[in-house]
Amino acid sequence: MTTTDYLINIVLIGLVILQIRGSRLDRWTALRPVIIVAAAAAYYLRGFPTAGHDILLYVILGGIGLVLGIACGATTRVWRGDDSFAYAKAGVLAAAFWVIGIGSRLAFEEFVTHGGNKDIVNFSITHDITSQNAWVVGLVLMALAEVLARLVTIRVRAARTRETGPALGASRRATVAA
Repeated sequence: MTTTDYLINIVLIGLVILQIRGSRLDRWTALRPVIIVAAAAAYYLRGFPTAGHDILLYVILGGIGLVLGIACGATTRVWRGDDSFAYAKAGVLAAAFWVIGIGSRLAFEEFVTHGGNKDIVNFSITHDITSQNAWVVGLVLMALAEVLARLVTIRVRAARTRETGPALGASRRATVAA
């Protein structure tokens, strides 16, 4: 893995910290993760191989990302603050789903670059996956699906929620004052 690979993964892991801290659901909190994944996609994607079972690989990895994103969004606390804005705060379970997604991609990259390349090549030949680039596309689609599924799940839940509670700033001030 290159330094850029590590930096991209660190930024994606950093999103977990922002989720645990919690925030008001505004345009920036919606765009930030999409921009980060789009930048990663622009950096990594060099075409979409479609021969063999490449598309099946994309569907499987994208589906895994979709499930992890929905699970992350479903286990994130969403409420309306006294200011009528929606807020979201990830707990341990939501953060775990996010880390599983990022961690599995990072573990795959580490495995490939530290002796597992032959195993991946053999697996690819056996399952008619045509190139290394197909794996890159699949893993990027997994990340994109995870981010978008989490985002949509939280936004839908926020639109439906009637639960109210103190805004994050108010709850933090109350905690500090206590």
